[in-house]
Amino acid sequence: MEYLFFKHNPWWEYKNWESKDKNIRDFNSMDIKWIPSWIDEISLKPFSLNFIIGPRQVGKTTGIKLLIKNLLKKVNNPYSIFYFNCDFLSDIKDLINLIENYLKIKESEKIKTSFIFLDEITSLEYWWKPIKGFIDVGIFDKDILVISGSSSIRTKKYSESFPGRRGRGKNITVLPLSFFEYLKVHNTDIKKSNEFQIRGLFKKYLSTGGFPKSINKVEFEEELVKSIEREIFNVGKDVELFRKIILKIIEKLPSSFSYNIISSNLGISHNTVRDYMQTMEDLFILKIIYWKYGKEIEFRKDKKICFRDPYLVKAFCNVYGCSLREDFLYENIVQEHLFRKFGEIYYFKNKFEIDCIAKNLKIEVKAGKPHRKYPKGVLILDKERIPRFLVDIYSEKQNSNSTLTL
Repeated sequence: MEYLFFKHNPWWEYKNWESKDKNIRDFNSMDIKWIPSWIDEISLKPFSLNFIIGPRQVGKTTGIKLLIKNLLKKVNNPYSIFYFNCDFLSDIKDLINLIENYLKIKESEKIKTSFIFLDEITSLEYWWKPIKGFIDVGIFDKDILVISGSSSIRTKKYSESFPGRRGRGKNITVLPLSFFEYLKVHNTDIKKSNEFQIRGLFKKYLSTGGFPKSINKVEFEEELVKSIEREIFNVGKDVELFRKIILKIIEKLPSSFSYNIISSNLGISHNTVRDYMQTMEDLFILKIIYWKYGKEIEFRKDKKICFRDPYLVKAFCNVYGCSLREDFLYENIVQEHLFRKFGEIYYFKNKFEIDCIAKNLKIEVKAGKPHRKYPKGVLILDKERIPRFLVDIYSEKQNSNSTLTL
């Protein structure tokens, strides 16, 4: 354990620790790099229990290391900053032992306030129990805890079960870059850029998505898919069945479909399909989009599916041996951006279909020009107009009650 302690915390031994840290080395070697804004949202005043959630490979660990780099400039004792990747732990006994060993170091170094980063803690079952116990006995009263995980429900569920135990802590969600953020890290002046330039970058975004590695032309499709499969296994699901369900979902994009359709195709129960798809939603793989008309939301009707990032769905296609038309991604990207902006996304289908409903916006996404009329108030987006739309919904002037003029 002592070896792993120093391996995880090279700043305890070396002033030039950044050259010893793989995450920082990889970050420094990237052509396109940025300091993620979410690290500024983390509460650094004691007592704080912060939760960071987001999919694997999205840059949570790198962001934490960049925060540690800044903190080391401000603290007197490097031992006051403790980081550990909980993927190395087998169970909560290991977690308790880990924390107790660090507390001994903290005491021997006479540290009053420490910054404790427990990365990917949701890989451990019942991880929340010892954390809650240490908090209840006042062990962390003068400390800042930052806990990260790749499962939204397994993290959110238990983050909400810490009533009165969070202090100044925050909940922070980290996702692949949106197209608006993608433009910013490419140093694009959105106000001065012409439509040709924005459309050109959107074409690239369709291929790279918003993951740091893919943006830097690092091919890691298999690595990404394998990391997701490990998460699927860790939550008690069958990886082979997961693959089959993913393939069926991609096959049906961008149409709406029922759980029964997939269950009958695969010879399993619709409850199993629903359970797996809810797990995929929990792991930030996809978003389940329900039918809505007015204020009525119907959970039993056919659903639409939105993959959370274009690179992610392309990775599944290339690793699992399927294909997807590029224009099918347009609808997914618009749905994802609306969900991020407004916190909701629905669809409607009757005599006509509306792909995206969010607050007062109703949008139909088309690869080309529409061949029929739509009801008043429905915005039609073709591929030429999508990039500007994705920029405009994140502009300061745009809100859920305004009308977009494109």
